[in-house]
Amino acid sequence: MKILLITEQREGKWNKTSFETLSAAQQAAKQTGGTLSGVVIGKSVAALADELAGYEMEEVLLVEHDLLNQYTPDGFTLALRQVVESAKPDLVLMPHTYQVRDFAPKLAAALGKGMIGDCTGYRYESGKLIFVRQMFQGRTAADVVFEGDAPWIATFQAGAFRGDQAARRQDGKAPVKAVSVELQPDQIRTKPLELFREAKQAVDLTQAPLLVAIGRGIKAPENIQLAEKLAKALGAELAASRPICDEGWLPMDRQIGSSGQTVAPKLYLALGISGAIQHVVGMKGSRTIVAINKDQNAPIFEVADYGIVGDLFEIVPALTEELEKSKAV
Repeated sequence: MKILLITEQREGKWNKTSFETLSAAQQAAKQTGGTLSGVVIGKSVAALADELAGYEMEEVLLVEHDLLNQYTPDGFTLALRQVVESAKPDLVLMPHTYQVRDFAPKLAAALGKGMIGDCTGYRYESGKLIFVRQMFQGRTAADVVFEGDAPWIATFQAGAFRGDQAARRQDGKAPVKAVSVELQPDQIRTKPLELFREAKQAVDLTQAPLLVAIGRGIKAPENIQLAEKLAKALGAELAASRPICDEGWLPMDRQIGSSGQTVAPKLYLALGISGAIQHVVGMKGSRTIVAINKDQNAPIFEVADYGIVGDLFEIVPALTEELEKSKAV
């Protein structure tokens, strides 16, 4: 199987989910006995292509054009269609980002192919790839397979795979091949405006390596300071379940879950969070999950690596004190 990985960058900086999908692509290539090629698209992104070449793959395709300097669905679709038709892969993989979900269906339609989006995993059985995606806000998971001839297109949800497990090459770098594409200004029907940026107080929790999240168990807004002190001692960001944000105790950009952000930090410390499926789908990809809840039957313990059954108002201050002591030593 020939696999083509389309990475994402913006203003010369990687979207880290590219490496999560790279990890998945490497695994799929190994299991199917296939090959993997990476794609870097934009303008003046040769340095990123060189960096990607340090990972285990056959080659990196560098797609540069003046009209690709800023993202547009028309430009990316037209360019990537040419790349796919030239490379002739069996499977095209991409991270399920806001940008990808904008142009990937358009690309699939342009190629006359189907697409399986927002996958949480896959299996390789009887010579066939079976993709897994959640349905009904994570209440159930569906196995989905492609019909018809290749190429097939699939995207993976953030946190579905670990980017730090992407294998690096041990024998130098993969070759970087410049791929020319034909684009004309009149083919770009949209004009990019200034890149949207969140307000200063907003935070991108998807980039935080450590998170302390609070739920209903915090009881009152004045108690949030307990979690804030713990987060400060850990060097972590503060997050919350939906009820906390709905009450206005924390801003909406701190919400984790199906209607908030999807995160996959190294450590996710859940304080007083019951673990409703709508919340779990947003954090289950965390490397280590620690839950503190007085209800021993709370669903959060089903996904937690470590669980503490107890009163968070006793445990959190004690934990914060010990962390502060260790820093003082």
